[in-house]
Order: sequence, then C-alpha cells, then structure tokens
Amino acid sequence: MPHHTDHRGPVDLFVIGGGINGCGIARDAAGRGLSVALAEMGDLAQATSSASTKLFHGGLRYLEYFEFHLVRESLSERETLLRAMPHISWPMRFVLPYSADMRFEGQTPTSRLLSRVMPWMKGRRPAWLIRLGLFLYDNLGGRKILPGTRTVDLRSDPAGKPLQKRFSLAYEYSDCWVEDSRLVVLNARDAEARGARIMTRSKVVSAERSADQWRVTVAHDGGLQEVVAARAVVNAGGPWVEDVVRGVLRVNSGEGVRLVRGSHIVTRKLYDHDKCYFFQGEDGRIIFAIPYEQDFTLIGTTDQDHKGKPGDAVCTPEEQDYLCAFASRYFERPVTRADIVWTYSGVRPLYDDGATSATAATRDYVLSLDTAGAPLLNVFGGKITTYRRLAEAALEKLTPVLPQASGKWTAGVALPGGDFPVDGVAALTGGLRREYPFLDAYWAGRLVRAYGTEARHLLGTARTAAELGRSFGATLTEAELRWLITREYARTAQDVVWRRSKLGLRLTLDQIAEIDAFMTREHDRAAAE
Repeated sequence: MPHHTDHRGPVDLFVIGGGINGCGIARDAAGRGLSVALAEMGDLAQATSSASTKLFHGGLRYLEYFEFHLVRESLSERETLLRAMPHISWPMRFVLPYSADMRFEGQTPTSRLLSRVMPWMKGRRPAWLIRLGLFLYDNLGGRKILPGTRTVDLRSDPAGKPLQKRFSLAYEYSDCWVEDSRLVVLNARDAEARGARIMTRSKVVSAERSADQWRVTVAHDGGLQEVVAARAVVNAGGPWVEDVVRGVLRVNSGEGVRLVRGSHIVTRKLYDHDKCYFFQGEDGRIIFAIPYEQDFTLIGTTDQDHKGKPGDAVCTPEEQDYLCAFASRYFERPVTRADIVWTYSGVRPLYDDGATSATAATRDYVLSLDTAGAPLLNVFGGKITTYRRLAEAALEKLTPVLPQASGKWTAGVALPGGDFPVDGVAALTGGLRREYPFLDAYWAGRLVRAYGTEARHLLGTARTAAELGRSFGATLTEAELRWLITREYARTAQDVVWRRSKLGLRLTLDQIAEIDAFMTREHDRAAAE
C-alpha cells in the first residue's frame, strides 16, 4: 500500500500540468504572493511544450481565418518575451517565396471570399493579398525591435540559391525563435525561486472538492502518496485536460479539446544562410524550413486530427513523406527520407470550436472558471507565444476568488539567465571565452544560448575542462549534468539530451546510456542522503 502524507496547510493554488501554461501560471501566481504547488506526471515539457516549431510568432496564416485578436496579441508579445529571455529567444528573418503560377486547393474564409468576388483568382493567393497580410503583420503589434518586411530578388539574394529557379521574388519578414523546453524549465525555476513547490514525476490521481477547498491526492515516483489541500485548482493538463476534468476532478463539463498532431522532421543542413523559409502548399497549408542546432534543418509542421493517447504521437511515415514532398516543391535539391536524422511529434490541445479542419481550428485559448464549490480553472488551447498573456488572464479570472493576489508583474521581467540586453549574446559569449579559455566557440555559444548569464555559475571556478569532471561527449560534462539534476529537475538522459538540450542529435546511443547510468547513480546517492 502506498504511504500517505498530508502537506502542511492549504496552498492558495494547485496547478496540474508542467507544460508551458502550467509553469507560466505557477510563476505568475507565485510572483503575486500566492502559495503555489504544481504537479507534473512526467518531466517538465514532456509532451506538447517540447514538440512545437520553436517559434514566438504572430501566426501570419491566422490572418486568413480573421483571427485578428490572436495575431495582435501574439505580435505584441514577441518583443516583450525577447527582452525577458534573450538567451533562449532571438529574432529570425523568414523568406516567403512567391510565384504567380502557385495554386492552392485549401479553403480558408479569405480564399472563399476571393473566389466569390474574383472567380479568376480561384486557387491563388495573389501577391497583393500577401503584401496586405505582411503590412498588417508589421503593424498590428506595435513592433519596435524587429525589422519590417522587405521584398527580395531571389535571383541575386543568397536566400534564392537553394530554391528552384522558378522562384524569383520573395517577401522577407521578422519572427522569433524560442527554445520551447528550456522556456518551460526556466518558468518552473523562477516559480520555485518565488516560493512555488514544483513536483515532477508526480501524478494527480484524485481530488475531492468541498465548498471552500480541494484535497488533491498526488502519487509521487517511488510509491509515496500525499494529499495537498488547496483553495483553488488550475487544470493545465494540455492534451490531457479533458481526462483530468472527467477522470480525476470528476466534474461535468460540456467543453472539450480537439487533439491535433503536429509532426516535424530534422534533416542534415539543407542550406548555408541563417534565414528561415515559409512555404505555401497546394493544399492551403504552410510549412517552415528553419536552420536548427547549427548543422541541421527543421521542417514542419503537419496538422492531423489525432486519435488515441496524446503520449503516443509519432511522426508517421506518411507525414515524413508529406513534409519531404512539400519542401521538395521549393528546394532545388529534393528532400528525401534519407536526409532525415530525427523526427518528433506533439499533440496540440486546441479548443474544440467545431471547425471543419484541423488547420482551421482556433489556436486561441479559452479559460473556463467553475465556482460550483472550491474554484476550478480549466485551460483549453493556447499557443506558446501567448503563454505569458494566458497566465495573466488566468490570474485575472482567479483574483476575485483569491483576493490576496497582487497585480500583474511579468511583462519584461527576465527569466533565469536572461538578465542581459537583447543584442548582448555576442558580448556575453566573448566574455565567457576570455574567462574560461578552454571553451571553443561552439561550446561557449551553446552554454550562453542555454543558460545565459548563469553559464558562469555552472562553470564556477574551473580553469581547465578536466575540472568540470567527466566528459560525456558533445561538450556535455559532469558539472553540467549536476547542474541539470540539482537546478533543472532532470532525472533521466532523455530529459537532458532531448528537452534541456538537443544534444541527442550529436551523441551516440552508448553515450546516452552512460549519461543515464550516471544520473541514476546520482539520484540514488541523493535519495540515500
């Protein structure tokens, strides 16, 4: 029988789910002076939040669905987020090739309107429509840091070199990269620094509700169970949000999510410049091709309704073929399955608004507050770009029932390691190499992009690489592993090589097994103490 304990005193807020929305809400709430506990059944960012296209973006294509509120909020957030995390997020330029002979069979509200008003345009996105969309994209969000749109002559610009010669014109605009898994972990760390209790590998198995309190039963890895009392609960279960509502909280709700699978492929590097591509498909969809981890190219994403368990999502052979064929309609050299070095897939929990296609389903979030007893806030949908605004909106809904909470505070407040200027990465990297001469350019750059100003704390007083302990390959050392175990909730090699980093692209299976063995020994040693 599992052993039960009661955590002392009720917390103000209990958050279920350690993805970006759960960790963002926990951080916001802790910073308002609320006592917070968060439980995640696996590792932080284990599902949807580590399987994104890694972009803080406004969602250019959402303009075709007239989602102006979502696009405006997303665009205005990009620069707010950039300032708070310049180590894990940075500006990128996106090249949208255009050819007058491109036809599209997909149906959007905009294309249906065009086909009625101008039937000769059927199946085409005219250049003026794309320019109008990019004008709105440049101006809806109050852009200050990011440069605006420009027209590109692909016959002379380096961006044209990898593309088929039929593309002579392109539009280039700005969006931002983000390291999605690290974003989640840094929000969790900041929440904990502000007093929150973060419990990973801790599954909420049941919850009892009274008029003014929840009693939440948590099963920890290893068999220990405890009951945590809470004044309010947030269900940020992502693709499991409905399972939590009905199976764990046992609440009747007519709201639900539509599970949409987004799959990506990572290939060997397909081109040499640092810009991304925005490709339009004949089916009305779009994909991105993005420089990735210096030596690779990331291509995605698909949009497929997902049947089955969220954790079972994989990039199917059909999706791999689809992405290869899609990219091959643009690149001069065809992309084939032989180019793929890794795939990943995640399930987006989109709010079920009855849209006819997965592509058309809204990416906006819906927050549903249930006060038939102790408060419950269910989080439906959302996208990574608007996670901070979603957290603010969640706390606004909860403030009437948790009046002790102070006001909003997160805009522009740096995440751990992000306390340096937006354009300060080169200076920080150079300083690190001067201070630690054994670092080469790749190693120093990787540490700055992962840890920002905290890279110095990780390296400590080391004067040689040997002083960082054992090397596991690809610049991963014992010192860094200990940091990830003690500071960033990492328990297994998978946590480290696919979520805290992407070093799995550079490590062998034997090296990963050695990392696992080391981490198991460290965990057992800590448990014994």
